[in-house]
Amino acid sequence: MNLKPIGVVRSPFKTQIDAPRQGRFSDAVSEIVIFDEYADGLYKIENFRYLIVLYWMDRASREKLRVIPPGESEERGVFTTRSPSRPNPIGLCVVEVLEVEKNRLKVRWLDALDNSPVIDIKMYSPEIDCVNRHAGQQP
Repeated sequence: MNLKPIGVVRSPFKTQIDAPRQGRFSDAVSEIVIFDEYADGLYKIENFRYLIVLYWMDRASREKLRVIPPGESEERGVFTTRSPSRPNPIGLCVVEVLEVEKNRLKVRWLDALDNSPVIDIKMYSPEIDCVNRHAGQQP
């Protein structure tokens, strides 16, 4: 597997303690700087209000397989949580695009720490990315 960062996050969150538990719990503004060689991939991105940002949580523990989520008292496996501690610490946030200027995106709701490597950006689609459960269906 060959994973390359496409950019870097400029964030007000310098440490894990600074970051909100989830990006949607904060109105802080961050900037995503896309490296020049990938900037063409941003073509027409200003047409989207929301994006999915995947980033590498480079300061997270990669050894823990069980954690106690905030507000809970019971231990759970990391694959049943959104804990940054996991074997491959990939962060995922839906962000609101506030401004696009060349290779820089100003966004809200990103919980990534400052200097986190960005590994991908995808368009957000409510038709695809939201699950609407119908009565009687299992979660």
